[in-house]
Amino acid sequence: MRRVVISGLGVVAPNGVGKDAFWSACREGMSGVGPIRSFDASNYPVKIAGEVNDFDVTPFLPSEHRKSAKIMSRSTKFAVGAAGLAVRDSGLGPNWPDPTRVGVCMGTGVVPIDLPEIAPALAYAVADGQFQADRLGEQGARSVSPMWILKYLPNMVTAHISMAYNAQGPNSTITTACVAGTQAIGEAFRLIARGDADVMLAGGADSRIDPLMLLAYSALGALSQSERSPSEVSRPFDRRRDGFVLGEGAGVLILEDAEHARRRGATIYAEVKGFGSSFDAYSITKPDPEARGASRAIEAALNEARIDRGDVDYINAHGTSTRLNDQMETDAVKKVFGEHARSLPLSSIKSMIGHLIGAAGAVEAVALAMTLSDRVVPPTINLTDPDPACDLDYVPLSARDYRSKTAVSTSFGFGGQNGALVMQSWN
Repeated sequence: MRRVVISGLGVVAPNGVGKDAFWSACREGMSGVGPIRSFDASNYPVKIAGEVNDFDVTPFLPSEHRKSAKIMSRSTKFAVGAAGLAVRDSGLGPNWPDPTRVGVCMGTGVVPIDLPEIAPALAYAVADGQFQADRLGEQGARSVSPMWILKYLPNMVTAHISMAYNAQGPNSTITTACVAGTQAIGEAFRLIARGDADVMLAGGADSRIDPLMLLAYSALGALSQSERSPSEVSRPFDRRRDGFVLGEGAGVLILEDAEHARRRGATIYAEVKGFGSSFDAYSITKPDPEARGASRAIEAALNEARIDRGDVDYINAHGTSTRLNDQMETDAVKKVFGEHARSLPLSSIKSMIGHLIGAAGAVEAVALAMTLSDRVVPPTINLTDPDPACDLDYVPLSARDYRSKTAVSTSFGFGGQNGALVMQSWN
């Protein structure tokens, strides 16, 4: 098995676009959560989100592919931008010596349908207040673009990255809810480790800040409806947390065979050592309160990495700011690490960017790579009133200078999906 390193980082996040802007904001505890600007949410039960504002994908597209921006979903645009930033950061480029050895693996999820775009077609189908499919079939087609469906296929996130950067190797799209970004990195790591690729662009992209999605998550009871200042609403592990904040964006890591990276003199941020996944088989919306699935995923990642539990010195937590998840994650860490959990710092950057769903694990993996490289642990902001049931060291309020050698990133999703990555510092 070949060693796999991280040689490039790209991120499009609510609190910063580009590795340096994003990491500076995380270190400083700067929130990217604010009032929703992409549509009028004044009459919605939730009016805030972690939005990426005024993002232009065209600088990241070769001239021959710029027309394709018209059929990209919002999440695809973020994905292509993050991939471009990662490629630039790595010192590699689309003129690969062998593009068939360069692959793409991305996590994503539901692509919200643009309501204004389909409104004319739906208008044909409504009569006497009822939807009538036969009327849509008779006249609706004239309002649907021939390319319309291509905007909403989840695999377009991966396809557009591959076309923009001439990656002709292994190619896959992961749609495991909040675990998708983490799993995509784990699967890409294994592709390189077993010799199926030399370089992988891996990560996640998602955007669900959309009128219908906002209503759906609100109806589910997952989102905070707090009246606090927007930057103070996401508060993982805090006694007064009442739900998560929707976020959007993308994170892409350049994973590379270690020898390949050494030969070209690449800057190496960290090494990926292991990945673990599991399924709760408990509930569609609730995590297993015994934390059995979550702990199995962490243990599987540590076993693949051949890392002793006592050697782990930081966890980039999933930390959603929901009562059930934060409690479950705390219990999972105790279950896996025993007494060592008491001296193990963990923190959640969702306190600053909200929950990016399919992109969450990828953006958090970027933060973890920077933690290992920069020797700074980002804070869990807004943790001013700790929940007595969440009684570990969550690095509250401000960043901490800390030389981490071995770290874990966790992800837990709706449906019962669980995932964990293990990384180690390179120097």
